[in-house]
Amino acid sequence: MADPQIPPELLDRVLARVREELARAESEDRRHLVPPLPEVRGTWQDETALKLGQAHGADRIGTDGSIGGGSIAGGSAGGDLKGIAKLIDHTLLKPDATRAELVKLCQEAATHKFASVCINTTWVPLAVELLKGSGVMTICVVGFPLGAATSRAKAAETREAIQNGAAEIDMVVNLGLLKGGDHDGVYDDIHAVVAAAQGRPVKVILETHLLTREQKVAACALSKAAGAAFVKTSTGFSGGGATAEDIALMRAVVGPEMGVKASGGVRTADDARKMVAAGANRLGASASVAIVTGGKATGTY
Repeated sequence: MADPQIPPELLDRVLARVREELARAESEDRRHLVPPLPEVRGTWQDETALKLGQAHGADRIGTDGSIGGGSIAGGSAGGDLKGIAKLIDHTLLKPDATRAELVKLCQEAATHKFASVCINTTWVPLAVELLKGSGVMTICVVGFPLGAATSRAKAAETREAIQNGAAEIDMVVNLGLLKGGDHDGVYDDIHAVVAAAQGRPVKVILETHLLTREQKVAACALSKAAGAAFVKTSTGFSGGGATAEDIALMRAVVGPEMGVKASGGVRTADDARKMVAAGANRLGASASVAIVTGGKATGTY
């Protein structure tokens, strides 16, 4: 695959906005509008999140020692599946999810030592309580699944999620602004959530199957410029899903400094291996238990 080319006019606009934000942060003695964090706790399953915490002023990191995780390609089958488990955000995002289903999700995540559970705002306090001491993070989606909420609404939802204990935020990009070419609006939207997250890693969900190649490149470039920690393929709510081709493109654009999350359609251990080989270092799945046990998955996410 040829190297992705970022349009010069987009690059100039992004660089101008980054300089503007840096100048404002310096003049107001702020670090990207986010207060320094004396301590960041969570399960730092990859070095991207660790670097982000350090960049935002953390002088101590709470960890279970699993930073990096190593390759999942080699070793025994058991070791392979354990490596995959550490990359998985165990996901329950359907609108009719019940408390009993949330409890089961958290029990499964703790048993299989997944990286996190990925849930809606309603369930964050309960998940945080259930997972206390397990080493499993609670991730909250924001502006989900459409991405069409205002930036202020997304920022407010982010602040509430962080206040309730969310360790990471998965936000949906404003697709209308992106597809309409309003790159300033997209940048501002992502940056508002990054600022509200107060140093917690933010993933930007792109809905890749709805975008052209150029739009995917633009979305990745804007996410990186706005301070996001990851780019992510899909919500799982509008069809499509992760492809190895999209993962490779996203990785090529953001480089090694950011994370890339494959979500939607990751149903088996083989699917997971293909995504990691293409450049993903996090996997979103509701079929997580089947992936790490060799069982048969149901559903579509």
